[in-house]
Amino acid sequence: MRILVISDIHANLTALDTVLSSAGDVDAVWCLGDVVGYGPDPNECVQRVQSLPNLICIMGNHDAAALNLIDTESFNYEARVAIHWTRQQLTAEGVNFLNQLPQKYVFETVTLTHGSPRHPVWEYILDTNIASINFDYFDTDYCFVGHSHLPAIYNLLPGNHLVNLIFPEPNTKRTLVPRAIVNPGSVGQPRDRDPRAAYAIFDLEGKKWEYYRVAYDIHAVQKRMRNAGLPQRHIQRLAAGW
Repeated sequence: MRILVISDIHANLTALDTVLSSAGDVDAVWCLGDVVGYGPDPNECVQRVQSLPNLICIMGNHDAAALNLIDTESFNYEARVAIHWTRQQLTAEGVNFLNQLPQKYVFETVTLTHGSPRHPVWEYILDTNIASINFDYFDTDYCFVGHSHLPAIYNLLPGNHLVNLIFPEPNTKRTLVPRAIVNPGSVGQPRDRDPRAAYAIFDLEGKKWEYYRVAYDIHAVQKRMRNAGLPQRHIQRLAAGW
């Protein structure tokens, strides 16, 4: 079973379509949240994600904020501006889709969530200490997360609570070893100083994780963001990947 694993699309249809084209035929798609927020194409991204085969999609914090389910006072100013704009743009179909997304989903040996298994919507897993704590909050061999926009693999070492951190190189394949917390990076707003869209292909039977980066037309997205009056900081960061 060949599964496309994506996260943090952030209303960037150009990046999403480029990833879908690059990934080719897949048996299923797992989206780890934040379909909307920041970018200029919230409804278009919802529609595209809805059309994907055997979809499992998780609710992210920006998805929840767009639905008024969480308080945006904890967001920085630019993020609040983008969320308020997104709320004004979302169609009833978009709202309905986001509203029915679960915060956590278990598929065989994999737990899917946006932030962390401990706090699915909000918590960032950014270091081995936070990762080590979160292994107590899921029972499967693997947990796939997004939220940080940083591709990473956290492996729990046998016999203790020490965690090994791996930053995978683009266009490489590795076998995932239980137990692991794995982040595919961001489709629509990477933050590891590489502006290319990130995604992964997961072979469920062989436990193979293929990690990819693909360039897309950033300038076209920036133009749509300017036309929409979205924050300049979000426009600039797309080109630098920060």
